Amino acid sequence: MASHGILLVDKPGGLTSHDVVARTRRAFGTRKVGHAGTLDPMATGLLVIGIEGATRLLTYIVGADKTYAATIRLGARTTTDDAEGDVVDTADAGAWTDVDDAAILAGISTLTGAISQVPSSVSAIKVAGRRAYDLVRAGESVELAARAVTVSRFDVLAQRRVDGFTDLDVLVECSSGTYIRALARDLGDALGVGGHLTALRRTRVGGFDVADAVGIDELEGAATLTPAAAAARVMPVLVVTAEEARDLRHGKRLVAQRDRLAASEVAAIDPDGALVGIVEARGNDIKSAMNMPEVQA
Repeated sequence: MASHGILLVDKPGGLTSHDVVARTRRAFGTRKVGHAGTLDPMATGLLVIGIEGATRLLTYIVGADKTYAATIRLGARTTTDDAEGDVVDTADAGAWTDVDDAAILAGISTLTGAISQVPSSVSAIKVAGRRAYDLVRAGESVELAARAVTVSRFDVLAQRRVDGFTDLDVLVECSSGTYIRALARDLGDALGVGGHLTALRRTRVGGFDVADAVGIDELEGAATLTPAAAAARVMPVLVVTAEEARDLRHGKRLVAQRDRLAASEVAAIDPDGALVGIVEARGNDIKSAMNMPEVQA
């Protein structure tokens, strides 16, 4: 039987997130596999995979904050806000007059903190039941609503001129739902020269780091994190007694125990180190929001 666990995979470019899920299914001999957040085929880096019962944890991982390393090319707009699209506009020499280091940093400053962002039209967001990127590929015009996101860090690590463009290597730490392609587009627009993304690598999802991930050719026999270990990376832990674990698994509340919770969602772990489930407050009590299968090996 396939193990219940969280697998960290370093996705290579050219594969979809679904491709990685399909390969994981074959490697672990189970259909019950999912992931916590899509990466575009162009992007590389950390994909958090849930196997068997651990797929129940993905809901609690997908909303974690993330870190990306990216390259933004200033000087050209594309249809997809990244290098996979067609170039629709290129800045002429006059457009660069006021684009200096200070202007770039000022533009980045306006895109840092709590911001309102319009996602790229070729995103996976659903519009009337269909993915936005499918509508765009079908030739339809798509206008997505702005959403509130938080960019906690947006640093330029390197800058260079390439074939008349300016390339910025950047590090971005952001909330879930932030589109790095949209940051590239909006920075270019703010500077008046256009911009798009040429490289993207996700290096962190919550408490999971790409340094701990396996390559796509290393899935057979790859080690997974136990549900308990994985949950502890994204939320506080509450150690419960064997009796409390049994009650929670049976849908009972821990009466008048709310003060034991350190956050709105907490991982309850039994004396054997197994994840009972995710618990939350209900009135002054503690109640399970999600229970894990009792057999997790």
